[in-house]
Amino acid sequence: MNVLIWILIFIVTFCFMEFMAWFTHKYIMHGFLWSLHKDHHHKNHSSWWERNDLFFVFYAVISMTSILLHDPITFWAGESIGFGILAYGIAYFFVHDIFIHQRFKLFRNANHWYAKGVRRAHKIHHKHLNKSKGKCFGMLFVPFKYFRS
Repeated sequence: MNVLIWILIFIVTFCFMEFMAWFTHKYIMHGFLWSLHKDHHHKNHSSWWERNDLFFVFYAVISMTSILLHDPITFWAGESIGFGILAYGIAYFFVHDIFIHQRFKLFRNANHWYAKGVRRAHKIHHKHLNKSKGKCFGMLFVPFKYFRS
């Protein structure tokens, strides 16, 4: 496969994963699988692991499967799709788990305009502790109003 096509598929997949994260978060996590996501909004547990982390495992399996099933003839885009999903998962982990929720104590004082906007939007999302009335379900691309001072 041409390197430029590989890179294009990788970038499109990465961007599409933001839509998938938004869709999954809004309609599945705050919908019929709220039982898995609820412990992320209600910190009434002492474990580092949350049931919510199963969503990360789900997408990791899809990523690994795409990479492993890659074949130059039958599934030529599998590798670039799988690595696009992996890259989004890594970005999501750094932004959501490390930067926003401080599951690891890093990047505590990031004052970049983008960092502040993402944190504001996520704070608005966590304002509601139940599955309804939620806002800001995206992660990397949030409404512009959250970037204003």
